[in-house]
Amino acid sequence: MAKISRRKLLKTGLAAGGTAIAAASCSNRGPTVITNKLQDVTLRLIGTGAAQINDIRVQAEKDLGFKIQMRALSTAENIQIAITQPKQYDIFDGEYFALPLVAPSGNLQAIDTRKIKEFDKITPIFTTGELYPGARVNASQGTAPRKVMFLKGKDSTEFASEPTDWATMIPFQYNADTLGYRPDLVGKKIESWADLFDPQFKGKTSLLDIPSIGIMDAAMVMEATGQMKFGDKGNMTREELDKVTNLLIEQKQAGQFRAFWKTFDESVNLMSSGEVVLQSMWSPAVTAVRARGIPCVYAPLKEGYRGWGGGLGLSKNLSGIKLDAAYEYLNWMLDGWVGGFLSRQGYYSAAPQNARKFMKPEEWNFWYEGKPAAIDIIDPFGKKIESKGAVRDGGSFTERMGNVVCWNSFMQQQVYLVYKWTEFIVA
Repeated sequence: MAKISRRKLLKTGLAAGGTAIAAASCSNRGPTVITNKLQDVTLRLIGTGAAQINDIRVQAEKDLGFKIQMRALSTAENIQIAITQPKQYDIFDGEYFALPLVAPSGNLQAIDTRKIKEFDKITPIFTTGELYPGARVNASQGTAPRKVMFLKGKDSTEFASEPTDWATMIPFQYNADTLGYRPDLVGKKIESWADLFDPQFKGKTSLLDIPSIGIMDAAMVMEATGQMKFGDKGNMTREELDKVTNLLIEQKQAGQFRAFWKTFDESVNLMSSGEVVLQSMWSPAVTAVRARGIPCVYAPLKEGYRGWGGGLGLSKNLSGIKLDAAYEYLNWMLDGWVGGFLSRQGYYSAAPQNARKFMKPEEWNFWYEGKPAAIDIIDPFGKKIESKGAVRDGGSFTERMGNVVCWNSFMQQQVYLVYKWTEFIVA
């Protein structure tokens, strides 16, 4: 039988129960072909708005030959459905910090990394955790992806301390998060997390209102101001949470904050309108502000970045041709097209060298190498966001990701954290 690729085999529809069968029978019935056609498959994805993008869905359907349904949810809703309603999704698009909540539920099946053809192209941030010798990210606090990337076995819900053949999720995007600001309105260069509490910006700052992430930004600020020192910002004690909350309430009652945002669009609108001049921000939100022709800087802060990573997990209910299709989707996400698309928003690809194949050399040099733009920089939706000669805020991939000092986290005191964060928000 001629050698045929797994993807081509699936597209021809010779798949059933996870195995493609084309069998010649010795009986009078002749050859028997089981044809559950891939074109009849529909995969249901749940995730946040960061990657539930119509352009990605359209390209995936074009390349893979089956249907994709994307459902964009808030971070809290996404995690809740992953844990409580496993029959409502086929693929979970979530952050690694959510895995200590989601994985123990048993609703994700272990991913066989031997079926991920470009697994060896994934950046070591997710596998060994060692980016390069001496990088701050190597010893970063919080739920670093390396801590929750692997399971002990196929049927295990326990995280492995070393790489195994069984992954919780396959990563596809991540970034180094920091503060965004309006250089035309703040009157100075923002260089420290401490600036978020600077009285100069009273009534003009904002924090992200997602407890697990907002608390990390607050901790970065409080360490920078010298008000607190944490053993692990990603796993605070009750006493630390009490103190953080009290300090946040003091700032709120003093009028330091203009608002607290939950969604991407809220952050963009707050910054674009000038209501807020300095805030927690995501890279593509800064890109979106710039696409409106408004100056916005993603500040490289001396204390380092807060990191996050997103990946795709498989529902325990997947089997047969739908499971085959899901593996094809995971492989497609690492092929490079998605990496190139998301890189133009300021995210990083989990397989950067594959993404590079789908980027102009000038784009790669700007987004990953930190070099001055040799051409105008265009976002994935066709809008100009940087002029020729501009340099990416924070510089190169190694400069930015190498200086991640903590990651979005799930804490042992998670329930208490949410309680205290709510106390702050309603104060």
